[in-house]
Amino acid sequence: MDRAEVEALHDERIDWRFKGMPSEAFGSTIAEFLRARPDITRNGFVGPLLLLDRPTLEHNLATMAEWCADRGVLLAPHGKTTMAPQLFQRQLEYGAWAMTAATISQLRVYRAFGVSRVLLANQLVDVSGLRWLAGELDADPGFSFGCWVDSVAGVRLMTEVLAQERPRRPVDVLVELGGEHGRTGARTVAEAVEVARAVAASPVLRLVGVSGYEGAISHDLSDEDLTAVDTYLAGIRETVTRIAEVGMFDDAGRIIVTAGGSSYFDQVAEALTAPWELDRPVIPVLRSGSYITHDHGLYRTMSPFGRAHRLAGPEQPFRAAMRILAQVISRPDPGLALLTLGRRDASFDQEPPQPRTLLARDGTTRPLTASRITELADQHAFMSVPSDSGIAVGDWVECGLSHPCTTFDKWQLVPLVDGTEVIDLVRTFF
Repeated sequence: MDRAEVEALHDERIDWRFKGMPSEAFGSTIAEFLRARPDITRNGFVGPLLLLDRPTLEHNLATMAEWCADRGVLLAPHGKTTMAPQLFQRQLEYGAWAMTAATISQLRVYRAFGVSRVLLANQLVDVSGLRWLAGELDADPGFSFGCWVDSVAGVRLMTEVLAQERPRRPVDVLVELGGEHGRTGARTVAEAVEVARAVAASPVLRLVGVSGYEGAISHDLSDEDLTAVDTYLAGIRETVTRIAEVGMFDDAGRIIVTAGGSSYFDQVAEALTAPWELDRPVIPVLRSGSYITHDHGLYRTMSPFGRAHRLAGPEQPFRAAMRILAQVISRPDPGLALLTLGRRDASFDQEPPQPRTLLARDGTTRPLTASRITELADQHAFMSVPSDSGIAVGDWVECGLSHPCTTFDKWQLVPLVDGTEVIDLVRTFF
């Protein structure tokens, strides 16, 4: 990455655009604000306030890096989780081989900060996007890029547009295998081979591998779901073998094979690192993204590190690095507390925020074991509480979150804390 561009984020001035920030910081650059060593408990931050815990982030980064190294897989984290170049930089510093994007707009953010190797985990058939990509590849010989193709029609469209642009080098593509009722991707191995054949005939595309996403196949942890993942991964292996047998991969000397979200990456690693009987090496690449923050809900349940019975070693699990603070603003009924937290602030597509700790106005704290958020409005959370809870207007509640991807996109500037001290402000670009 371009470290100077990342560091330049600290030159941005804090103002009313960034929710949660102290008004006393308005007009200061982020760098100036951080030099004062701000504290979330005494520097005028307002709620709701999303926080990232630096020691926990570092733990997760180190854990995933070690796990991948032990299993012989590369990691290209999906940056859509955070869209935060400062966090991309840490992922790359911990050994990530590339970053993954999902859209051309995300790719432009990556390139603005100098990310030099990107997988676009999607089809790219947007004419303007293809023209921009051709120029970007020509302008920077060090930029490595690959995207998915899943149809002959898509290959033809890409070829038509790129042939008009006459790029100096071909665009690398990976044939995507999907599945019945899945998302994108050729539905059968035979269809995937036909797509590969179309790529091989294109003068402006180069076939470098096979891709897939098992998270579109299964969504639970039942034996049936786990077996479906294994069956799908066997299909990816068959696709690689069939394409290799007819000699349609490029002559770069290796085949990239990539899958792996944040729920079944243990099965993916096992499948992609099993022996291959091919004439060239296979490079297995995971694309897990949510590991960096983990969570208190979806991935606490779905991540392999949350399923100890599937682990065969002493790995320490990921930890939730994201939490949100909200104030109690109303107690209209004995069993109800309303918080300054809503759908504009936190994820709710998987499950609502989880009350974890009460931070009372008198400075005391205690766990909230019998309270739960039952409903979210745009700017309010309805928290069910015991009638004798003692929760009062003005108290604060710390909540855990489920599915980090749909929380980050609600915040442009997020305090990174160590304890209560703000170490950095993380800038996002959605």
